[in-house]
Amino acid sequence: MDLSGKRVLVTGGAGLVGSHMADLLAPDNDVLVADDLSNGYRDWVPDDAEFVDVDLTDPDGVSEVVTPDIDAVFHFAASKNVDTDRPREQFDENNAMTYGLLERMDEVGVSNLAFTSSSTVYGEAPRPTPEDYAPLEPISIYGASKLAEEGLLSTYAHTHDFTVWTFRFANIPGPAFDGSVIPDFVEKLDENPETLTVLGDGRQEKSYLHVEECVDAIRHVVEHADDAHNVYNLGTRTTTSVNRIADIVADEMGVNPEYEYTGGDRGWTGDVPKMRLSVEKLAALGWEPPLSSDGSVRKAARQLVERLE
Repeated sequence: MDLSGKRVLVTGGAGLVGSHMADLLAPDNDVLVADDLSNGYRDWVPDDAEFVDVDLTDPDGVSEVVTPDIDAVFHFAASKNVDTDRPREQFDENNAMTYGLLERMDEVGVSNLAFTSSSTVYGEAPRPTPEDYAPLEPISIYGASKLAEEGLLSTYAHTHDFTVWTFRFANIPGPAFDGSVIPDFVEKLDENPETLTVLGDGRQEKSYLHVEECVDAIRHVVEHADDAHNVYNLGTRTTTSVNRIADIVADEMGVNPEYEYTGGDRGWTGDVPKMRLSVEKLAALGWEPPLSSDGSVRKAARQLVERLE
């Protein structure tokens, strides 16, 4: 699908990935951002994009933004905390949003949908994990909700003549204080540069793809993959440990803290401690991550440190 001269809806477009996607698409397309601002910020929405504050679990809200003139929907809106204290609500909200969008799209004749899923659908899988790995056994409600949403998307791709692009994300850092490990370390060391508390044992090791590279990869896949149901991992061929992230953040901040560990081999319930996705399918389509996992972590850490100054 050529992404130029189109009317595009970006749900969750005030969040980290969604706002970068809207920013990438806005120069060449008419972009509408729909977000309830529960996970994002109004000032992250590009100036050249239209914004609607809307609850996408409300059918009336979905009808307001999904109209017959929309050419494609980039569905990034989600309740995303892996260790949420309201798991039933998270599962219901995520699936209600996705099902509601699909029903409304089908009703008005909009049939192109790009969706942000997650590496958490794989559970604790062998590494590197390819897109055709099975069985998919998530260990968090968040992962279960994403897998359920993928099932809905597959159904609409195969029985409702939709074209769907599903992206299973590695960790996506960027210039946002959003509660993930890099901004957590930046904030902790800004408050106390002498000691850093690390969740787990510090040996958790995952792949990190910077948000700017992430949205570039999404655009590339949407423009070059044309099956009814397209599933792609987005990540890097390398990984970074939590200890290494701490070292990078400390280096960028010019401090030398002592590390204290909370213990255990994972940071929280539902955390997959080791993750690396295969990106061979993405490479075969002509897109390679320009930065290593360490490089993505350092770029995000530098951006966050600069925001503190």
